[in-house]
Amino acid sequence: MSLANDKFPSSAAFDAINQAISASDADRKEAIKAGNAVFAFVLKNKAGETDEWHIDLKNKGAVGKGLGEKPTVTLSLSDADFGALVAGKANAQRLFMSGKLKIKGDVMKATKLDPILKKAQTKAKL
Repeated sequence: MSLANDKFPSSAAFDAINQAISASDADRKEAIKAGNAVFAFVLKNKAGETDEWHIDLKNKGAVGKGLGEKPTVTLSLSDADFGALVAGKANAQRLFMSGKLKIKGDVMKATKLDPILKKAQTKAKL
């Protein structure tokens, strides 16, 4: 089952992230150990619509639709900025400082997401 939403082109990255963390049991355990949180994403497309995904690196080591169970940190940004972030063309810190990335919850946990996104970069075709 694909996590992508055609109205959100960068959402295909969630499939790549899911593949990256579930490639093997060792990869999944490593991702859970590194993240130890539930990361929720709220993306907004050019039409002003929003959709939600989550990366559970606390219990399951999986990616899913919706905000997930008690997200540790919620990141809100545009579909285009998320695509650039996953592709390695944008810096999360700069997006945050410029107000393009809003973070609710444990900001320090948000920094744990970077290695997971980098792992997915090699698999994502954005």
